[in-house]
Amino acid sequence: MRWVFLGAAILVEVAATLALRQSDGLRKRAWVPPVVIGYLASFQLLWLTLDAGMAVGVAYGVWAATGVALTAIAGRVLFGDALTPVMLLGIGAIAGGVLLIELGAH
Repeated sequence: MRWVFLGAAILVEVAATLALRQSDGLRKRAWVPPVVIGYLASFQLLWLTLDAGMAVGVAYGVWAATGVALTAIAGRVLFGDALTPVMLLGIGAIAGGVLLIELGAH
């Protein structure tokens, strides 16, 4: 269950970050509840991940790194943000780092 909780935490955090972008600096009030609820839910899911027995270094590392990569990709798709070859290389490095963190935990 810990990987389910972590996956959900990542997806909810990415959604909250995208809602934050859509909120235009929280000036568009309709986007404030999804931002606040999303971040609170993400932290709750991260807590459940840790409570289920995942090491904090692994959980936080995967959560943060995967969130950065997915947010960059979603920002490109939804908002036309830049996604340069160097950024794609960085996303590849993140994927490799996440894999190494998981392999090193065993």
